[in-house]
Formats: sequence, structure tokens, C-alpha cells
Amino acid sequence: MATHRRQHIADWIRYFADRGHEDVRPLAAGVEGAVYLLGDGRIAKVWSGRRPVGLGLMRRVYDDIARESASLPFATPEILAVEEHEGVLVTYERELRGTPLRADSAVVSPGREVPARDTDALLTVLRALSAVPGTEAMRCLTVQGDDRPLWEGHARFPDALAALIQRAVRRHGDQLATLVPDFAATVRRTTESLRALPDDGPVVTVVHGDLVPPNIHVDDTGAPTAVLDFGFFTTAGDPAFEAAVTAAVWDMYGPYAERHTATLTRLFAEELHHSPDTLALYQRVYALTTYDLFSPDGSDGHFRWCAALLRRGAVTPPR
Repeated sequence: MATHRRQHIADWIRYFADRGHEDVRPLAAGVEGAVYLLGDGRIAKVWSGRRPVGLGLMRRVYDDIARESASLPFATPEILAVEEHEGVLVTYERELRGTPLRADSAVVSPGREVPARDTDALLTVLRALSAVPGTEAMRCLTVQGDDRPLWEGHARFPDALAALIQRAVRRHGDQLATLVPDFAATVRRTTESLRALPDDGPVVTVVHGDLVPPNIHVDDTGAPTAVLDFGFFTTAGDPAFEAAVTAAVWDMYGPYAERHTATLTRLFAEELHHSPDTLALYQRVYALTTYDLFSPDGSDGHFRWCAALLRRGAVTPPR
């Protein structure tokens, strides 16, 4: 494996250098491929794993967000060019500056308290994204793991989520049920609570859907400089959904994870004027719809985290 990885890096460094990017160097790698810093404010993503679905659509979404760049205090992704080399997709994007807000909690566990530097950055990002209007391209996106656009056949975001839950639990819900008591009742109460949300809800805005700390870059003062990696659960929707998921995923695996989720949920309810019950409802929606995206058999940490979230208490109607 190490030899293959070294060969992969060497081949692609040579490839980009031959195309005039003499300062190329590896930047990051993951299950979907690798990222190379090219210089001149550009990066290249080599999609050597799962090819991105609907790349043209995602490019439209990036463009829709970029149109609001004047009102955003941070940068967002922009695809500059796309090519294919020996059957492998390569996207060229602008480099996003800054360093991750913090490491993933699976790598470095946060301390007992949530730092003010982090809460300030999170609130800045949430407020800014909640001002970006939802667009038709965003409504056409498919949530990872699903088989159709989230909004297809629906006029309301809560109804689209309720239908998504039904599809998601048909995938491997029997595995999740072994870890969640009264699983069928939890699914039923969650979908009923979604459909009971009022029709005159908030304006539909962009939802990133995966604001884990590594996807928020900051400068030396802690101010956000970039938000990256749209696509996991990106859609048009309720800003409260974004806040709920962000509160839950800031720390998923540390020893104080549940405390941190409660702290951030309370803070976002107060500062962003969201119903605490609606935030809790959306967190359960996230667990029911993403539980099996890294393994279908319950063997991974995300699956167990989703199950633990669903066990925390009864789903209450939104206020």
C-alpha cells in the first residue's frame, strides 16, 4: 500500500510538473483521491477513488454561492477547469487559504470546554451561509447515499427530509434498529414532527451540511477564511438544519462530545433564534439519514455515533 501511494504521488507530481506547475506538492489525501498544491493560487484534485456525482451540477452550485461572495466574509470553492487523464478525473480549483479550525475529533479530542474562538468562527459561518439564497441547482443535488435529488417531488424542506428518512432506513435500518430501542417509533415520531413544522417557515438558503472543523479554515486570529468540501449533504433548506448539524458534528468522538453538542445547540438556539426542539429534531434527521454512509453493518464510528444520538431521548414536537 505504501509503495502504491508513493508511486501515485510521484506519477501525479511528474504529470503536473510536465504541464508547467513546477512547484507542485502533495497537500492532502482521502478515500476519494488526492489534492495537490500547484502554486499561483490553484490546487488540483485527482479523483482516484469514487468519481464525484453530478460534477456539472456542483459547479453550478459553486457559481451560485460565488455570486454572493461580496457578502461572505470567507472564500468558497470554485472549479476552474476539468480534465481526464488515463480515465482519472482531475478538477482544478482555486486554493482556499487558512488552516483548519481544529482537527477532527476522531484524531484529536477537544477539551472539556468549547473555546470562544471556535464558537465565534462557527457563528460567523452560520450567519453568513444563512444569507445565501437557496437556488434551483441546490434543490437538484442528491444527498450522499441516496438515489434521487432531495427536493424531487416536494415543495417543502421538512417533507423532503421525511421522505429521505424513509428511503434511508430501508437501506440498513435493521442494523440500526439493533442499537436503538423502539426504532420504528423513533422513525415514525421523527417524520411526523417534520411534517408538523409550520408552512411559513424560514426562507430557504444554502445548506453546507458538513461543517466539521476541518472544513472551516481560519486565519491566525481565528476569523474564518474559507469554507470547503460542499457536497456531502449540501442542499437548499432551513438554516436551522445547518445549525443543528454543526452543533452535533463539531465533536463527535471525544470524551465530552455529548456535552459539546448540548452546549453548541443551546448557543445556536439563543444566538440564531432557532427553536431548541427543532434543532434536536434536525439532529435526529441527520442521524437517520447518514448512519450507514461509511459502513452498512454498524462497524464504524459514525454508525455508532448516530445510534447514540438517537438513544438520547424522545423526539418532541417543534415549538
